[in-house]
This record gives sequence, structure tokens and C-alpha cells, in this order.
Amino acid sequence: MSGYDVILSGGTVFDGSGGPGVRADVGITDGEVRAVSSTPLEPGPDTEVVDAAGQWVMPGFVDVHTHYDAEVLVGPGLTESVRHGVTTVLLGNCSLSTLYSTPVDIADLFSRVEALPRDHVLKAVDTHKTWTSPEEYIAALERLPLGPNIAALVGHSDLRAKVMGLDRSTDPSQRPTRQESAQMAEALERALDAGLLGMSTMTNPWDKLDGDRYRSRSLPSSYASWSEFRRLHRILRRRGRLLQSIPNLNTKYDMIFFLGAATGLGRKALKVSLLAAADAKASPWIHHIFGPLAALVNGPGRGDFRWQHLPTTFDVYSDGIDLVVFEEFGSGRAALHLREELGRNELLQDEAYRRWFRADFEKKFSSRVWHRDFADAEITECPDASVVGKNIAEVAAERGIHVVDAFLDLVVEHGRKLRWHTTIANHRRKQMDKLITRPGVTVGFSDAGAHLRNMAFYNFGIRLLRRVHDAREGFLTVAQAAHKLSGELADFYGVDAGHLRIGDRADIVVVNPAGLTDEVDAYNEETMPEFGGLSRMVNRNDDAVTATLVGGRVVYRGGRFASWFGVSERAGQFLRAGIRTPAAGITRRSAAV
Repeated sequence: MSGYDVILSGGTVFDGSGGPGVRADVGITDGEVRAVSSTPLEPGPDTEVVDAAGQWVMPGFVDVHTHYDAEVLVGPGLTESVRHGVTTVLLGNCSLSTLYSTPVDIADLFSRVEALPRDHVLKAVDTHKTWTSPEEYIAALERLPLGPNIAALVGHSDLRAKVMGLDRSTDPSQRPTRQESAQMAEALERALDAGLLGMSTMTNPWDKLDGDRYRSRSLPSSYASWSEFRRLHRILRRRGRLLQSIPNLNTKYDMIFFLGAATGLGRKALKVSLLAAADAKASPWIHHIFGPLAALVNGPGRGDFRWQHLPTTFDVYSDGIDLVVFEEFGSGRAALHLREELGRNELLQDEAYRRWFRADFEKKFSSRVWHRDFADAEITECPDASVVGKNIAEVAAERGIHVVDAFLDLVVEHGRKLRWHTTIANHRRKQMDKLITRPGVTVGFSDAGAHLRNMAFYNFGIRLLRRVHDAREGFLTVAQAAHKLSGELADFYGVDAGHLRIGDRADIVVVNPAGLTDEVDAYNEETMPEFGGLSRMVNRNDDAVTATLVGGRVVYRGGRFASWFGVSERAGQFLRAGIRTPAAGITRRSAAV
């Protein structure tokens, strides 16, 4: 009689190492891979069999850049990721986490940066935050019916806000006292002791606070001194843990500081993951620098550095002027500071303001992420049907006015009912293919869980596999792509995931190459019952993933989730740094990864 709970039969198995795929059956018992057999495995009467013939069986994808920190509390299944083969997600990115700060501070820290409604974030955290320590935080997550596995970073802004208070931590005239610096160090050490993978930070000034108290101040970590960074880096370096950071995207000069922090000349190297390697329309030359910089740090610099790269076209949508790229320049920040439509419209109609906006918009040599080309901004929805399908420059030409005035007029006329689309980066296939193959460039930056109607990259792994599958001249093999989506990330971040070998926890995705169609890139929206029925952009190409397994259980199959998934039973685990983690409900002796 077969002892297997699940058999994946007849697929091509990739183990996440980058080695070639092999035709094999995979046998799973008690949440663990027990067999990878070139001969067919015999199922028992209670064995669940997934027919994987002609399909790819690979480790579940690892998403190292999400903002599910609040959503996981109210919708722990995180279905939009799991349905596309993601089995491990990383929380606590961009200097933001929910470990230490109060619910009100957390709501102010997260909401505007991640384009999440503040009242929903506050309600989720205020209702569920019972913890005051990292140990209690992990225990609280493990009581939830988790869908995927969870790993986490502690946010630098979270540390600063807890120790200094949100007011002082966002006041450029204030510096932490010696006692406060010691308290931040102690809080970081405690988070690492509990099993968090490291710390995230942020120096980008156009990520702003929400709420009424300190609205439009930059995140706390952006006010930290170099000496404060170095003190925290020393802890991470000594502990062998990770630093994830976003540099100042306007000036970009502090990128050199973080590159230098990763070097290991005369000291232990610090693991650093930096956002973001991209082929930006605003800087068509910039894609050339990422590979050489990583090679310099990791070669002569003896460092341990990686760029995060989104392996698909970086498309964004905006409702009116509500898009984070407007935080890049002063007039845009002034508009986004005003939450009420009436007050905002008064500002947008003011001629002095318009002159300011036009001047900002037309600065040809200013540092930028957004290309600021309204000819590359297609209107997709509007109460005025005559402008739908046109770009904003075309509307301006028809009206005989400056393109900035046309845009601001449309926003005043229609507010958030004006919806438009543009591409920020990764628009050139050739350059995108080069970036993903560079040593030192890893897959990341999905931002899953954030930016509700602005962008959606939940299926980043499937999009990469489609590019591999469709490529006439392969820039990556399927095996290499599977490695980049799983084992490469898990090994760098130091988490027990990303591999499909005998003895590994069975976190697996079965991908049907026949389902890698145009639907992979299709636009979809879905409501969020957990957040009051809000609508958000999602990815819904259900033919691409035949099945997703978490902890050896088939949680998603044939376009449907198990009835218990994310509701009554836990599939995923909290994954602690450097610790082997058995499947949920299975107790085994832990060992170093």
C-alpha cells in the first residue's frame, strides 16, 4: 500500500538549483518530499494524484517584496499570490513593519506609501495587534490560517517611530539620544533573535506619512544619519543577516553608501538587497550600470550584494492625480498633501500653482523615475467618453492648450473617475532580458498587497516563465528561471524554501506551459471583502498554474482553492532565519539550513 499523501505524476521536475529538469513522479508524505522517482509511483486508496504530464513541477515561488503586513491579518490566505504559485512571501519591506509601533502610527506609516486606505489599515492592525514583541508577533501569525509561508524583516521606520516617537523620528532637527540608539539596537537584536531575516530601510524622501498629525513628512528612516545606519549595519553584519533598502530615487547618490556597506574588504560582508534594477524610460541609459556595479561590489569588493528586479513590464494606472510618482516634485507633493477633492481642485485651478507644475514638469535634466511624458499616458476610463482611448497630449492638442493644463483640467473635471495608464520601465524586451541574466540581479519588487488600483504583479513568476517559454532564442532556460524564482532567493535571504529535494518541505507549483498565453498580461480587477469590498487590480490567468502545494497540501487546483484554505486551517508556516521548518502540524528536530 502506498504511503504517499500526494503524488505529482509525469511532470518535468526542477529542483530549484538551476540544474536540468527530469521526468519524474514526486511523492509527498506528512508535508515532506519523500520521493523523486523516474519510475511511476503507486498511489494508495487515499492518495491525491495530480496529473502533471507535459507540465513543469518546480519549487513554489518566493516573493521577497510584498506589503501584506496588514492584509495577512484579515485575509491570511493571500490568495492572489498563491493562485500563481507563490508559496513564501516576505513582509516588512521598505522600512515598514508592524512589530513595534502603535496601530495609529502603523496606519500613518503604511497607508500613503503603499496606497492603501488608512481606515482599513488602522482597523486591521488595531483589531488584531495583540503583540508587543517580535516573539509575540510570530506567535500571532502562527495562530492564523496562513496560506503561504511567511518570513519577515523588521522595518527601520518601525524601530525609529517606536523608540523616538513618530513626531521626533520625522523631525530633521532631531537625532536619537545615546539611550535611544541603544534601544534601537536592542530592538533590532531582539527581532533577529526571534528569527526575522534582517532589516529594511528607506531613504527615498517622496514616501510620505498619512494621517492628520504629521501628514506629508517623509518616512522616519529617511531622516537617519549615516552613523545611525552604520550602527545598525554592524549588527546585521555580525549576525549574518540581510539589509533591504531603497535609496533616494531623486538624487541616487546614497546608492553608493549602500553598495559600500555590502563590501567585505577587511571585514565580514553584509548581505544587501537594493531596489531596483530596471530599464527606466526616464533614464534610458541606466540599465547599463546595474550589472557592473554589482560585479564591482561582489568581485573586488568581496561583497554580498543583489539588485531587485521586476521581471516584467512596469505598467501603472492612476485615478486622477493619485499616483506616487507625483511625489517626485514639489507641485505634485503639494497636490497629494490635500486629501479632500474640493481643496485639491481649488489648488489645481490656481494659475500660480499651474505655473509651478509646468516648471516642475518641464525640467529636462531633473532626476526622475517617471518619464513625465503625457503622450505616453493613455486614458482608459472617463465620464467624458470622447477622451477615452486618447493620450493626454492628444487631448491637449485638440483643446489647444498646454499638456499640463489639459491634465489638470481633466483631474478637476472628473477627479478619480479619470483613469489613465503608462509604462514606467522595462518596456524594451532586449534590455529586460539582459538585466534578468546579470549576476547580482535577483527577482523582486512585486509590491504584492500594495497600490490597489495602481499596479499588479502578483503573477511575476508566471510572466517570467512565459517570456522563457516564448523566447525564440532562449535568454534563460526553464531550469534557470525556476532557480531565479525559488532557490536563488531562498538561499540569499537565508530562509528554508525554494528547493524540491527529498527531505524538503513540499512547497510546490505545477505550471502548465500551454497556459502561458496572452492572458498572463491581461487586466483584471477583484473586490476585497476583507477591506470593505474595495476593488484592486489582480492577475487572473488560472490556466497557467495547475496546482499549488503548501506544506505538502494541495491548496489550489484547477482554478479553485481548498474549502478550508485561509479560513479554518493553516498551510503555511512562519519561516525563521536559518532554521529548517517542517510542515504545519508536523514536529521534527530543527536543523540549520
